[in-house]
Amino acid sequence: MTATASSPQTARGPKGAAARPPVLRLTGIRRSFAEAEGRLDILKGADLSIGAGEMVALVAPSGTGKSTLLHIAGLLERPDAGEVHVAGQACSGLSDDARTAIRRNDIGFVYQFHHLLPEFTALENVMMPQMIAGLPKPVAGERAQELLAYMRLGARASHRPSELSGGEQQRVAIARAVANAPRLLLLDEPTGNLDPHTAGYVFDAVQALVRASGVGALFATHNMELAARMDRVITLRDGLVLDL
Repeated sequence: MTATASSPQTARGPKGAAARPPVLRLTGIRRSFAEAEGRLDILKGADLSIGAGEMVALVAPSGTGKSTLLHIAGLLERPDAGEVHVAGQACSGLSDDARTAIRRNDIGFVYQFHHLLPEFTALENVMMPQMIAGLPKPVAGERAQELLAYMRLGARASHRPSELSGGEQQRVAIARAVANAPRLLLLDEPTGNLDPHTAGYVFDAVQALVRASGVGALFATHNMELAARMDRVITLRDGLVLDL
């Protein structure tokens, strides 16, 4: 993707994985769930590290724990055992309020379905997380305009989600996810509902942001062509994270 605006500063500090500790580090993560026959072990001591500016593909069959891993990495779910570090902060023992603050300030989420607020414009959707974080409306608006321009959506800023194509909606969702300058970006099949051409365009947008900003990205996908374009490809097997 060739940007039409200056690269947005979506991460803080020097770029490059070697410049600072990993933005995500999972150590010995265990998670099981109760079922009729007893406990079902999903994660059995999974380890994972993602550096700043690194883009990692997570390719795993359904039912192997991919969503569970993403939810634990994003502090949406607590592991039964193990430790989660986000931007150098140990998170497993934190209060719910402290975990919420880290999600708001250091983690961005993009899902298969964009989850944009239908009654608000693209600009307002990107402004929303910034205003929730306490930024003044003019500052949030300027930042949102910058991100939409970078995503080649400057001319669509005043449109509501229903007036945007699927690919445009996902690019708005990506802009919203990085609006608060996260250290870690988690993407759960963000191109799963898009045609191959549009999926490639959306991937290019994500990759450009990762390279420009130094945010670390974990990108869950079934698209092996996109996975091959990332820095590393990992999978889940027998409850463990393995490199492919």
